Amino acid sequence: MVQPSETIDCQDFVLRRWRAESDFDALFRMIEESLDHLRPWMPWVARHGRQHTREFLADCDPKWQSGDAYNYAITANNALLGSLSLYRADEPQGRFMGYWLHPAAVGRGIATRAAAAVLSEAFASLSDLAHVDIVHDLANAASGAVPRRLGFTEVRREQVSPPVAPGDSGTDVIWRLNRPGSPLTGTARP
Repeated sequence: MVQPSETIDCQDFVLRRWRAESDFDALFRMIEESLDHLRPWMPWVARHGRQHTREFLADCDPKWQSGDAYNYAITANNALLGSLSLYRADEPQGRFMGYWLHPAAVGRGIATRAAAAVLSEAFASLSDLAHVDIVHDLANAASGAVPRRLGFTEVRREQVSPPVAPGDSGTDVIWRLNRPGSPLTGTARP
């Protein structure tokens, strides 16, 4: 099975596979420093703790090997900036993308550029990949800016009851980007 590159150079930052053993302390610390920033939007924050962080990292390698999830650390100068995941969707030729950043990394275009780099890599390496979806709560404008900048098309809104995270409005926005060259593909914008 062909898989995306384990390391993607984005000039001023790098995406690389999470490392179960050596990334624990830095990831745990980054999450601790980001709790107030993440809590409104990320339901997993309610389960945050050392065990949850260890389980996430322990799952990264088997999920990468199986193709179920490609989890990347976003790093610069050996410091963690955030995380980006491309994971299997219910539809066999689809994937979901999720991302989050440390508060100090927000507002610099890092999430958009990281997502663009992983999209490019995924469409080049995963021949059966037809589309990637990004889902975010309607109230999370920062997360919604990424698919908009990258030429995704909003395909629908779904009511979620009850909302899954404290800041959620209860409406998920689903964006889709089809494989480049597909007749349904929108034009990507920088």
